[in-house]
Amino acid sequence: MKAIKWNLGYGFLSWFVPFFISIFFFSKEGGLQIDLFLFKTIMIVVGSLSGCFLLYRYFLLVDSKFLKEGFVIGISWTSINWLLDILVLIPMSKMPIDVYFIQIGFRYLSLLFFAIALGAILERKVK
Repeated sequence: MKAIKWNLGYGFLSWFVPFFISIFFFSKEGGLQIDLFLFKTIMIVVGSLSGCFLLYRYFLLVDSKFLKEGFVIGISWTSINWLLDILVLIPMSKMPIDVYFIQIGFRYLSLLFFAIALGAILERKVK
């Protein structure tokens, strides 16, 4: 049960941190205040940095089956990010779902790849 709590909590944070940071780049009226490509670059960097840090913290709690855990966490966190974007970001932006996945959604797959890679490295190191 403890693992599920950490999985969901860190998964939520992997979505919330970039979302919170992004708020500072929009005006009160909802307009982007910086160049679109600079904004997207910042969001990729913030998402990658916070995701890697959260994965590091999560894997400190794991004692075995690192690769399996990498798959579970990667799939969980990617799904959590997609779900929260569907519930929050898409209604806010009024972006069609296909455009969302092309411009934003597929980028969350990096969480899956980072988690699997970290799990594979730890699995190999422990053996």
